[in-house]
Amino acid sequence: MCGIVGYVGSKQAAPILLKGLSKLEYRGYDSAGIAVRSGASDIELVKAKGRLKILAEKTDNGNSTVGCCGIGHTRWATHGEPSETNAHPHCSSDGAVVAVHNGIIENYGELKEKLRKKGYEFYSQTDSEIAVDLIDYYYKKHDDGPVEALTRAMVRIRGSYALAIMFKDYPDEIFVARKDSPMIIGVGDGECYVASDVPAILEYTRKVYYIGNMEIARIKGGDVTFYNIDHEELSKELTEVKWDAEAAEKGGYEHFMIKEIHEQPKVVRDTINSVVKNGRIDFSEMGFDDDTIKGISQIFIVACGSAYHAGVTAQYVIEDIAKIPVRVDLASEFRYRKPLIPKDALVIIISQSGETADSLAALREAKSRGIMTLAVVNVVGSSIAREADKVFYTLAGPEIAVATTKAYSAQLIAGYLLAVQFGYVRGEVDEEKYLNYIKEMQTIPEKIEKVIGDKERLQWFAAKFAGSRDIFFIGRGIDYSVSLEGSLKMKEISYIHSEAYAAGELKHGTISLVEDGTLVIGILTQDELYEKTVSNLVEVKSRGAYLMGLTSYGNYAIEDTVDFTVYIPKTDSHFYASLAVIPLQLLGYYTSVARGLDVDKPRNLAKSVTVE
Repeated sequence: MCGIVGYVGSKQAAPILLKGLSKLEYRGYDSAGIAVRSGASDIELVKAKGRLKILAEKTDNGNSTVGCCGIGHTRWATHGEPSETNAHPHCSSDGAVVAVHNGIIENYGELKEKLRKKGYEFYSQTDSEIAVDLIDYYYKKHDDGPVEALTRAMVRIRGSYALAIMFKDYPDEIFVARKDSPMIIGVGDGECYVASDVPAILEYTRKVYYIGNMEIARIKGGDVTFYNIDHEELSKELTEVKWDAEAAEKGGYEHFMIKEIHEQPKVVRDTINSVVKNGRIDFSEMGFDDDTIKGISQIFIVACGSAYHAGVTAQYVIEDIAKIPVRVDLASEFRYRKPLIPKDALVIIISQSGETADSLAALREAKSRGIMTLAVVNVVGSSIAREADKVFYTLAGPEIAVATTKAYSAQLIAGYLLAVQFGYVRGEVDEEKYLNYIKEMQTIPEKIEKVIGDKERLQWFAAKFAGSRDIFFIGRGIDYSVSLEGSLKMKEISYIHSEAYAAGELKHGTISLVEDGTLVIGILTQDELYEKTVSNLVEVKSRGAYLMGLTSYGNYAIEDTVDFTVYIPKTDSHFYASLAVIPLQLLGYYTSVARGLDVDKPRNLAKSVTVE
């Protein structure tokens, strides 16, 4: 959550900061600000409440704010309401220290009281201001430089943070400190960039350093020096980001979300091809040899949001194909329920960003117990990728829309591939079935394209129900897992109350919510469960519901029951989620458009949840 950008070099900083923040506005957009300086002059702060365009207007797109060194921030409020006062950057009372901060400082109340006793006064409601004043306090008390002041502050702060700091006494330098919140440093020709996510700097460089947990970076011109918490200098290797700048642009689409929906065939194909070699699945680069796979007694899948829904689908598929017991946990609950995990289990952490705070904490909980961990992530070099024992990279590229589409589809494919390979190695899948599974997965991208081609009908249907008050999604088995994701897509971008239910649970209370005209969407892709779900649809229809049915071609009898039908191509029953989710993504998207909402930046949400 929140976005950070920094620049040190020979160019004017403000336009670069504003452009970088525009690429990160999906991470936070209730206020924004920049701090810029020219040489030894004072640091100039400009802040604005609301969307980034207000800050751009206030600074004449950065042209009225002069200086070649600066930091910027776009905020998603945690402590303190959205306001110009609470916006970043924050500064000490005399302007000696100016900083932007992502994360949450858990012991800010205790630190605030300590600083108050030392004579500090506070102008904002934020925990971030406390961090700035704590750094200022140690900087002035010990007079031994920014790195030392930062390490003292880092030892005192509990919680998560990514900090980019400017000191008045150190012109043309930026200092960075990090714990559990993402931050990268890009290097160009005699200049450096700081960012909390890759898209902010792709236009300028693809050569980056990943700053580690509890580390500090000192940036001056094109040089970066790294330190650990003991002030010891560290050496790091540059990494080249494979994404290109064009991949992070809209490419002629009205919104990032619809662009990313259309990118799903390529994303699925790329993710499959990354591990399928000569018609067979090869996990050797992940370190999964046959003995390791055979030794796994149980799998725990841990994730948040849409990644959790991908995990629910993976549970059905892995248990049925590989015959391994699977439990799916919300990452925010995993460590607090004190799970009983056998030593020979595998914990799979699914996260698009690789920085999700709760998922990262769950990973560390598993590792602290000596349990083998696998990260299914989309961002190379992310915290979860670096700390997990094994990594399966989903090749979705940069995903900008807050509501995930293509990253979720890539996570589904990763689950299928794990299920098929684990089942084959463990002797639950014979050679013929193994090869057939792989061939069928390779047809999914083309079938997704066919589903997307039917989007005009869904656009019409979405406009018809854009005024709905409640929408319910129902299904059984894998169809239920798809219902969870379809419901989330609807509620998060259209703001319509939406819920997903296992169809058999309707009679246990939920059916009382159905009234005349209530839209109920039934997902019916599983042949052995088809008739049971039809019966549930008949039950709600008798109570006045308007029915949409989502099923595969050939099940035309469904039209006798439902009012509107969406058909998807046939595939293996295990893989239907990859096709069934596409109409639901489109339905959510077109409903939001019909309601005139900001599709890519829904209210109160941010792309990557990097705070607990």
